[in-house]
Amino acid sequence: MLEIPESSTIARQLNETVRGKKIAEVETEHTKHSFAWYQGEPSGYHEIMAGRTVGDSAGIGSMVEMELSEYSFVVGDGTNIRYYAPGEKLPVRYQMRITLEDDSSLVCTVQMYGTMLLIQPGIYDNPYYLAAKQKPLPLTEDFDYEYFSSLREGVPGKCSMKEFLATHQRIPGLGNGVLQDILFHAGMHPRQRINTLTETDWKKLYETVVEILGRMLEQGGRSTEKDLFGASGAYAAVLSKKTVGKPCPYCGNIIQKANYLGGTVYFCPECQRQASTR
Repeated sequence: MLEIPESSTIARQLNETVRGKKIAEVETEHTKHSFAWYQGEPSGYHEIMAGRTVGDSAGIGSMVEMELSEYSFVVGDGTNIRYYAPGEKLPVRYQMRITLEDDSSLVCTVQMYGTMLLIQPGIYDNPYYLAAKQKPLPLTEDFDYEYFSSLREGVPGKCSMKEFLATHQRIPGLGNGVLQDILFHAGMHPRQRINTLTETDWKKLYETVVEILGRMLEQGGRSTEKDLFGASGAYAAVLSKKTVGKPCPYCGNIIQKANYLGGTVYFCPECQRQASTR
């Protein structure tokens, strides 16, 4: 799933690969999918997009935005976007294809659910999109400790670490995936309440968010996810579905998993001892 390391990596790769190229053809709904969502009528995408030149692309939280003059094409969480070189065989099943003037293609596929949005940024008012565009994101200058600390204002003390970091668009693009290793390296349990944290803990958490996301980005994303060319990232997560049931590399205790807040969390029972609530 697209989170900050993957959206930023794919945006960089788009800039290196297709920026400045003109769109020749757009096909939507090649393979019908009940949970593939578009903005407006997808049959009209070709008429608007064809002939436009691909501008800058940017990772905005859990989305990748590609500029097309006064329009933007936005790929959301759950949609895989892949580059196919001229003459390279395309997959049989896909939801959307953007073919460029050099006969290369960008192909979007959806597994469980996903979005492919053709929007006008000045008009589109989806709250998730606006939050990703307007809020300071980790690894940017504006995401300093003062800003991070302000995110806890008005949040109930019983709020858990997972709920604080990965819900309500507090930090767009920081989801349940990257959350796992952030909390592991901070030594905090996903269920731990925020009212158990000292100011020193908050500073450590901030530093860990920036450090771990920076590592993930430097290594082209997580090994559990794919980039624009279908290659896995080089960041090997300490906590993931691939490591559950195996010894923790730091203490040797068995990595565990649990269902929590609508998703799966992974944790080391020793390195992430749950602090008592108060």
